Amino acid sequence: MAIAFWMVLLYTLLYEPIFGYIEFKKFKKKVKKDEKARISFYQNAIKGLWIPALVILLLTAVTPLTFEQIGLAPIAFNFQTLGTGLTAFAMGAVIVCAIAIVGLTIVCEYNSKLQKSLGKIKKEEMSKINYAELMPVSKQEKKVWTIVSLTAGITEEIIYRGFLIFAIGYLFQDLPIWAVLLFAALLFGLAHTYQGFSGVVRTSFVGLWLGIAYIGFGSLIPLMVLHASINYFGKVGGK
Repeated sequence: MAIAFWMVLLYTLLYEPIFGYIEFKKFKKKVKKDEKARISFYQNAIKGLWIPALVILLLTAVTPLTFEQIGLAPIAFNFQTLGTGLTAFAMGAVIVCAIAIVGLTIVCEYNSKLQKSLGKIKKEEMSKINYAELMPVSKQEKKVWTIVSLTAGITEEIIYRGFLIFAIGYLFQDLPIWAVLLFAALLFGLAHTYQGFSGVVRTSFVGLWLGIAYIGFGSLIPLMVLHASINYFGKVGGK
């Protein structure tokens, strides 16, 4: 089982941080000339996320690894491992953010004025970042982006929270839980190298927050809801 764990760990260290970054650079050049490049990139991203996630799920079928150990289980609150205060704060932030984003997304779907206002704000914000080309524009792109959103919400939580936190703890048993969480959070951040240095730092902090919340919930389900809703919300506005 340790060999399989190392293989997935190396995948997270190499694939997205290096090959994913290279592919994104190619995409940025291609999308200026090919209007279908964005959908093609989305489709490749879906494959790139589901392959390791399915490998992890397969491991649960052929090794002693269980679904519960990678967070695919009902919520079972745990305030002892990291302390009540910090754990409750991280969990509460997940719940509040998820409710707010889901609610705002639903309202936007039926309120064209709010949708247009958010679209203008989004365009202004997108002009300041170096991965604006990634966001969907056409109706077809937005449909595929919905699948990307759901895929990332499910698979990234399985890979970077559920599996990696368990695997790192298993492979490096002398590491304290905080070191395990920081390591997993850094790998999550490196998976977003296409967003630049600031993006890596930002997503690493998000990864740490979600890691703390995961320990508290004892389940990936709340994190999947939040993660998918944040990604999906990126397409709201500008229809």
